[in-house]
Amino acid sequence: MRVRALVLRISRQLLHDKRTLALMFVAPLVLLTLVSFIFNGATYEPKLGAVELPAAFTEKLTAAGGDVQSYDAAGAEEALKSGKLDATIRLEGASPVIRLEGSDPSRNKAVLLLVQKASQSLQPQSTAAAPKISYLHGSEAMVPFDSFGPVLVGVFSFFFVFLIAGISFLRERTGGTLERLMASPLRKWEIVAGYILGFGLFTAVQSVIVVIYCVNALGLMMVGSYGYLLLITLLLTLTALSLGILLSSYASNEFQMIQFIPIVIVPQVFFSGLFDLDTMAPWLRWLSTIMPLKYGADALRNIMIRGKGWGSIAVDVYILAGLSLLFMLLNVLALRKHRQV
Repeated sequence: MRVRALVLRISRQLLHDKRTLALMFVAPLVLLTLVSFIFNGATYEPKLGAVELPAAFTEKLTAAGGDVQSYDAAGAEEALKSGKLDATIRLEGASPVIRLEGSDPSRNKAVLLLVQKASQSLQPQSTAAAPKISYLHGSEAMVPFDSFGPVLVGVFSFFFVFLIAGISFLRERTGGTLERLMASPLRKWEIVAGYILGFGLFTAVQSVIVVIYCVNALGLMMVGSYGYLLLITLLLTLTALSLGILLSSYASNEFQMIQFIPIVIVPQVFFSGLFDLDTMAPWLRWLSTIMPLKYGADALRNIMIRGKGWGSIAVDVYILAGLSLLFMLLNVLALRKHRQV
């Protein structure tokens, strides 16, 4: 009877907690469906710029699964630099001359396999000329971690700041500290600014430590400016900080705060750049436009792998800064639920 009473109490508690029930029964189905859409997408077609290639070779590249477009030499190089192409290809005698964009080893391999397949279909393998390969970014020694590393820097920085800031602010509320601040002459925006700046000092230190460790200890590729790298990492953690504090306003305990992870963090990981967005269905790709991690990861890759400057990361900087300000404003509005005005 005592066991039965305990079972009934727990059952009633769960039945009245709709958020927990949704996390148990709905969230796994939603995430598994999302994973299914991501991994069952179309096969990636390498984007090639053909520079004065014979029609027969172009046809073989297309038949092998490439997305081939014709360019002149200057146009092909410009398209490669802008990221519209994975590689350019021309012939020098009988040898294919391939210039790879180079920032993604998996795409580099796909291009080389495609060209090899097309070349062998035109002439016997024994007489096929070896291709001449050069890289716009990276090199032959580049490994997958160099490509995924910048994304992982953003993912882990965002995740830990989001979780720690949310739980810490939740404890401020449940411990009565926030109520005492509400009773003081402080305005709501001053309270939010104080918390953001207080936590922000530690997120700034975290950003410096993560960047130095990844580049110097782990040997992650770093071509661009350390200043820009720190700026993006700091903005990304600031966005996570303001978002974590905002969502903690709608949690009653640490368990409810953790429930936001599969809803807020996991989808962002899927669309951050760890998986190729080009293979997803077009109707699914638009979700990446509302994911802060996507903008941070794109900027980190542009800086660390491609060595880009302000012109290439400015949009990402403005979006991350705008999202941070938006979440701060929403934090000010959310404080009204804790204070009778």
